[in-house]
Amino acid sequence: MPPDFLGAVPGPQPQRGVGVIAPFDLALDRELWRWAPPEVSLYLTRTAFVPVPVTVEQANLVSDEAAVHGATRDLLVPEPEVVAYACTSGSFVNGATGERRLVEVMLQAGAPAAVTASGALVQALQLLGIDRIAVATPYVAAVTDRLRDFLDEYGIEVVASVGLGLLGQIWKVDYRQVVDIVRSADRPEADAMFVSCTNLPTYDIIGPLEQELGKPVLTANQVTLWAALRSMGLQAVASQQQLLQALDAPAA
Repeated sequence: MPPDFLGAVPGPQPQRGVGVIAPFDLALDRELWRWAPPEVSLYLTRTAFVPVPVTVEQANLVSDEAAVHGATRDLLVPEPEVVAYACTSGSFVNGATGERRLVEVMLQAGAPAAVTASGALVQALQLLGIDRIAVATPYVAAVTDRLRDFLDEYGIEVVASVGLGLLGQIWKVDYRQVVDIVRSADRPEADAMFVSCTNLPTYDIIGPLEQELGKPVLTANQVTLWAALRSMGLQAVASQQQLLQALDAPAA
């Protein structure tokens, strides 16, 4: 081996960062990474554990403004270009005003830019020109109803919804169950499908479901990473996902 071999080793590639605030029970870190291009690193932190089931109460607790402010501050040292609040229910539970307030809190804490899972969904639907959707969720009815109310504030009609009624361990739902609830929720009058909850796995089934249903299928993790990367002028990584193939001038 030549003496200068180690000095000639290239890399590591310079990285651009996305800070991610995840709910305490998120188990799908690896799925989030799949949308990230090689020059992007995800810096994750979690909200504090709360001993309550997946209900409206939990959504309120994990979106507590002081907690989100503190989590944002925890992410700033490695200098992310954007901070994403990756909890769908926590970002829609208090309506459009609550979602906008979470963005404000992250910016006030020092985030250069900020997005939420539910705000990203609205961005995606507006980009695609869609105002009627069907929704598949793992939630109990009361939480799904809050999602309907949130979307209604933006003029987006939920024509049908199907929920699994789960109060915990949502990350254990497999692809088969997700496909089943998507098929059950789909309606001809829905122009797109949304699969809610960042703890539901969806990456590998989005493209096949779009081919089967003949319409865009948006999911919580997908739109969150898409919106965060878009704010950086970057594209998310995935094949056969209509949102990522849309003619989309990056926001940055």
